[in-house]
Amino acid sequence: MTAMSENSTRPLRLPAPAKLNLFLHITGRRPDGYHELQTLFQLLDHGDELEISIQPDGQITFECQDQTLGAPDNNLVVRAARQLQQHTRTGLGAHITLYKHLPAGAGLGGGSSDAATTLIGLNHLWQTNLTLEALAELGVSLGADVPVFVMGHSAWAEGIGEKLTPVTLPEPYFVVLSPACHVNTGEIFSHQQLTRDSSPIKIAAFLAGQSRNDCEPLVRRLYPEVDSAIQWLSKFGPARLTGTGSSVFAPMASEQAARNVLQALNTAEDPALSGTKGWIAKGVNRSPVLKCL
Repeated sequence: MTAMSENSTRPLRLPAPAKLNLFLHITGRRPDGYHELQTLFQLLDHGDELEISIQPDGQITFECQDQTLGAPDNNLVVRAARQLQQHTRTGLGAHITLYKHLPAGAGLGGGSSDAATTLIGLNHLWQTNLTLEALAELGVSLGADVPVFVMGHSAWAEGIGEKLTPVTLPEPYFVVLSPACHVNTGEIFSHQQLTRDSSPIKIAAFLAGQSRNDCEPLVRRLYPEVDSAIQWLSKFGPARLTGTGSSVFAPMASEQAARNVLQALNTAEDPALSGTKGWIAKGVNRSPVLKCL
């Protein structure tokens, strides 16, 4: 059994930050059904939170106030904990409480970030001493976005999203809108109308404005709420869909400018925006999870 220090027995509360895809190009489809892509991940200072404590009996238990997540055994947090437990053969268990702030199906990486924070937190508490690279390799089987959250840095990504090159990006304030709909990632990636033949680009092309989200036209056609959110937010800045989810974002010149946009949303009388929630987040290059540890 893994030895425990006094500090490792204390409950650990950690953030699980959201991400934005500043662009997303689908460059091909592999025989196994996964899509080859290029994207640029920007981490945010806003997201979910997890509280993790050790259970010496080896049991993995989970609780969350959000009842929409379904059975615990299917949750990425539980799957991540069990995967690390089996990989390291530790005899320790954990109780994990998830405080869910990010909507599901929003393209913000909530589930993947929760799984990554679970791996990082348990690696620390269980003193299993895996490197971040080893945790990222373990996490890719849970989801293509898990590695970027484990490595904890904004990154240029290729492959299925697991081939990461850390980059240092500007850290603007973003306005993020989450319409009242859940976009099914599987539906989008399997749709016949999805563009899958974008030519690979270099970072210089992105900086020159030569990028887009290949999923955005399809999502806007299938989900009118997303289309309305993009149209409205575009009045204040260059709005774009993030990932394959429902959330859209636009960078702002300042925090005050972002607050002004939220105020405009709160007083908007457009019925097409009914149920749309908005919030402000700051782009960060280094994950707040790593700062905590």
